[in-house]
Amino acid sequence: MDYTKITTFGALKASGYKPKTIKEELRQNLIAKISKGETVFTGVYGYEDTVIPELERAILSKHNINFLGLRGQAKTRLARLMVNLLDEYVPMVQGSEINDDPYQPISRYAMELLKESGDDTAINWLHRSDRFAEKLATPDVTVADLIGDVDPIKAANLRLSYADDRVIHFGMIPRANRSIFVINELPDLQARIQVALFNILQEGDIQIRGFKLRLPLDIQFVFTANPEDYTNRGSIVTPLKDRIGSQILTHYPTSIEIAKAITAQEANLEAAQKEHIYVPELARELIEQISFEARDSEYVDEKSGVSARMSITAFQNLLSSAELRMLRNNIGSTAVRLSDFMGIVPAITGKVELVYEGEQEGAATVAMQLIENAVKSLFPILFPKVEKLEKENERYPYDDIVRWFSESEGIELSDELSETDYRLVLDKVTPIHALIQQYQPQTKPEDQYFLIEFILWGLSLNNKLSKYRLGNGLQFQDNFHGYLRNNF
Repeated sequence: MDYTKITTFGALKASGYKPKTIKEELRQNLIAKISKGETVFTGVYGYEDTVIPELERAILSKHNINFLGLRGQAKTRLARLMVNLLDEYVPMVQGSEINDDPYQPISRYAMELLKESGDDTAINWLHRSDRFAEKLATPDVTVADLIGDVDPIKAANLRLSYADDRVIHFGMIPRANRSIFVINELPDLQARIQVALFNILQEGDIQIRGFKLRLPLDIQFVFTANPEDYTNRGSIVTPLKDRIGSQILTHYPTSIEIAKAITAQEANLEAAQKEHIYVPELARELIEQISFEARDSEYVDEKSGVSARMSITAFQNLLSSAELRMLRNNIGSTAVRLSDFMGIVPAITGKVELVYEGEQEGAATVAMQLIENAVKSLFPILFPKVEKLEKENERYPYDDIVRWFSESEGIELSDELSETDYRLVLDKVTPIHALIQQYQPQTKPEDQYFLIEFILWGLSLNNKLSKYRLGNGLQFQDNFHGYLRNNF
């Protein structure tokens, strides 16, 4: 039955509509979706066996929830996705500031209106999208912001005493009655403000100033917190933590494949970039590997974490680097090159918190080191490991390439080389094609040149070749030329 056509309380009662609390809505709709085999929390990757089952258990238990995790772990996204578990529409008393349920009114306005109009009381229908409220906890948040306070202007306009509860201006929480209310970064909320939440979570009511006022609010609370905040800026006071039913620990992606899926979903690329710029799969893996390297780096503060946003913005910068080259060369399409990764440094430096040693090295230096470490980590997965100690008179997979560089002046790869010139330069290193054919014979033609550059980077990082950053490009030489360059 389409209840939304009903406009009066009397008609609503006659229809047989049954009111529910918000926690009952969430529970019943979750059960219905699971029974039908539907995916409840779509667009969240890597949590299928960890976070999501814990969240589902919390909803079934009708708990208020705290998501505890580092930056960029989809805490707020999960809270917003809970809106999809609400009923599409719920009735409310028309004109109510706090979404009064006509069956159980709690505000003076709604109770008096129902008493006066009875079954003729007008009702509106509140859509699920309007039943979500969010507040970022900051030190300047006050009790008045969250709960409410006396409004002197209202008192003057209505000519009421400050002792009359009609002069109250409701805060964000009462106005979120029958909604999901999210407080992000809860530890940043001052302790005295956290104390004001005790009664709401335990008894479901609020107190404003000295009024004898009880408002049994119907709210699903979701909090988010960063473990770093427990030591650096504040903490969740123990009595409040005790009143939160479930604390759910979030985490970063556990594999490159999951991380790639997240970046592909969130990158929000321009249509022109998708259409005209080819991205080798290895480039996508390198982007994600950089984040994995950052989370393990001795220069990066592990307590601060490395958000998934770093991979997303790095991927956007990577495509923009390729697009810029395409525009300057006035060509219709291009492919991402490994040298384009120089353009993602600003995305890295803006997303990682460095420890003291990292600050001494410099943000840009650390960013370049992370890129190189990512190449170094993926290299032995695709090609034979480079031996540190080689036996004399024994042949190794990279001998021909190293010999080619020792017999030549090396190559220079300008950032702005046209596609044709870029390929001509790389094709000069003839032994490298045989290496690809031997160890990566399934390589697609469009991935061939990215892989060639990847091999050159890998050999230089394993001390088989020398790599130098020129003003607008890279130069690869053998180690002897590199030695002369550095010492003479």
